[in-house]
Amino acid sequence: MLCQNNTLNTKGDLLCLMLSCALRCLRPSSCTRAFSGQLAHHRPHMDPSAPRPVETTIRTKLTQALKPEHLEVINESHMHAVPPGSESHFRVLVVSPQFEGLSLLQRHRLVNESLREELSTCVHALAIQTKTPQQWSSNPGLAKSPPCMGGSKHDDTMAEKLKAGRD
Repeated sequence: MLCQNNTLNTKGDLLCLMLSCALRCLRPSSCTRAFSGQLAHHRPHMDPSAPRPVETTIRTKLTQALKPEHLEVINESHMHAVPPGSESHFRVLVVSPQFEGLSLLQRHRLVNESLREELSTCVHALAIQTKTPQQWSSNPGLAKSPPCMGGSKHDDTMAEKLKAGRD
């Protein structure tokens, strides 16, 4: 979906594009579920009052599908060449008993299957870390993402590329 005569020329147009992507990823139930304790994870660089519909949807779907003992959903979009406030790049850490006896590939497939809709629409990148409760108790850490190597970070034609990707 494009805004203002099918062009992306202003910050308002980019915000409109981001909102339309976020709305495609939302399901009514994802907005109503509340989280507490270990499942509620907040990153200090994010405005805690800002709406994060894609992050909320990811958290809800992984919680429903995998019943994690520990879940971290981190929006890493700010590390990439996307407009401020974007929800396109995520890192997840899922600690679940359902991973017992499964290979790393099988675990990742479970996560990917849970987020199939988001991965096919608005999530551009998803880094996945999966652990069993025993693995988590012996190594309770989250791997850090490498810095963005630039990609389109300094590309003045980014708005045109975003537009082309939506046509």
